[in-house]
Amino acid sequence: MRTGGAPVIVVTATGREAEDAAAVLPELVPGARAAVFPSWETLPHERLSPSLDTVGRRVAVLRRLAHPDPSDPLGEPIDVLFTSVRAFLQPVVRDMADVVPVRLAEGDDVVLEEVVEALVLSGYERVDLVERRGQVAVRGGILDVFPPTEEHPLRVEFWGDTVEEIRSFSVADQRSLEIAEQGLWAPAVRELLLTPEVRARAATLAREQPHLIDMCDKLAHGIAVEGMESLAPVLTDGMVAPLELIDGRAHIVLLEPERIRRRAHDIVRTAEEFLMASWHNATVGNDTPIDLASASYRDLSDVRAVAEQRGDSWWRVTSLASDVELDETVSTAIRIAGRELDSYRGDSARAVEDLRTWVAAGDRVVLLAEGHGSVQRLVEELADAGVAVTSVEDLPSPPQAGVVTVTRGRLLHGFALPDAALTVLTETDIVGQRSSTRDMRRLPSRRRRTIDPLSLSPGDYVVHEQHGVGRYVDMVQRTVGGAEREYLVLEYAASKR
Repeated sequence: MRTGGAPVIVVTATGREAEDAAAVLPELVPGARAAVFPSWETLPHERLSPSLDTVGRRVAVLRRLAHPDPSDPLGEPIDVLFTSVRAFLQPVVRDMADVVPVRLAEGDDVVLEEVVEALVLSGYERVDLVERRGQVAVRGGILDVFPPTEEHPLRVEFWGDTVEEIRSFSVADQRSLEIAEQGLWAPAVRELLLTPEVRARAATLAREQPHLIDMCDKLAHGIAVEGMESLAPVLTDGMVAPLELIDGRAHIVLLEPERIRRRAHDIVRTAEEFLMASWHNATVGNDTPIDLASASYRDLSDVRAVAEQRGDSWWRVTSLASDVELDETVSTAIRIAGRELDSYRGDSARAVEDLRTWVAAGDRVVLLAEGHGSVQRLVEELADAGVAVTSVEDLPSPPQAGVVTVTRGRLLHGFALPDAALTVLTETDIVGQRSSTRDMRRLPSRRRRTIDPLSLSPGDYVVHEQHGVGRYVDMVQRTVGGAEREYLVLEYAASKR
């Protein structure tokens, strides 16, 4: 998949689209090594830290991009990287990709205390019992670690200073599971590491900016605090676009560039509003904020300029031909005579009729479903409707003309190539919703338990990720720095809101 060793960076409008596209890649390019570079759940200037789970995944990807190692299964090169435009435009700490993950394998001779110290320096939280990603615990000669890239936490058993065994274990009952064949590979879970240099700069900043003394004093003493990543521009040696950390050249591919441009504009504007709000507060007598502009989202044009300087290629995949024709920067345009199929939204009768029409015209028609049960059901339904249909386990050669070929596979949407007399339809196109076969245990707990604020009623109990259990009071609108936003009002013990 790599062309001359250069990875392909696929940029989408949203993080969900990046995840979906990455899930489809194995169907299109078997054997391709893919990864997803997620975005923060917070804005760069907010006094809220991104989840350790998200940061760990980001750092692991940056490490593989900057220091690919074909001989290491956990650090092998990335062929195709999928990322949202939000993550693509957000600067990262310049030396973040140089942070070496904590690595252990059976038979290694290491000092347990030094391993724990390295994990804590990488941002892991030391606890009595590991329950979440980004935590570490020690009991005698047993080290429990939950790397963000693993489905289950890992238990490392020592015999003296020798690693005797590494197993995964269950969070629910703490029982050991199977052997971890690849050992422990724990990337950093903070994008601002409290190194001696960072701690010294935090101490200096505390003296120069009294309004930051509470946060900076803790950082100077090596204590991680909520929102400390917002100070990265003044505590580190600089911020760069993620693209600048890639080893060698890359091929940038923007999917639906029109949507990406709109999304990029909204992201940059929102971040600027937060910065403007802080300076507005300064004009009315509050403390003058420090300059954190280098952490703001870059303009898409600025990142493209970086790509051109690096010698990266820049491709856009769009269905709007006029958009390409009006763009003077386009030097090469490849046109594909194809179209995306309309969704039937559950209208199976119309879908069957279209399939019958395509078959009668002698087209090659492929219908994809994600599971064996779905394949069998679709074959039976089409046969009952009098449509010529067959099922195959795989498609090593072009499908038969004049018949619907049903097989297992995964695509986001169907498409038609009239010049090739080929139509590909998915089960999702027919039923109107995607059937998910992903293991929900791999999803961060915060994504499984999120709620829709509009579904709340006054008096409902909610659990805030930082502040705990509270009672929902109301949703209010407030204007900050000229920007109007909606906020949830929660009430806690002693009527604190």
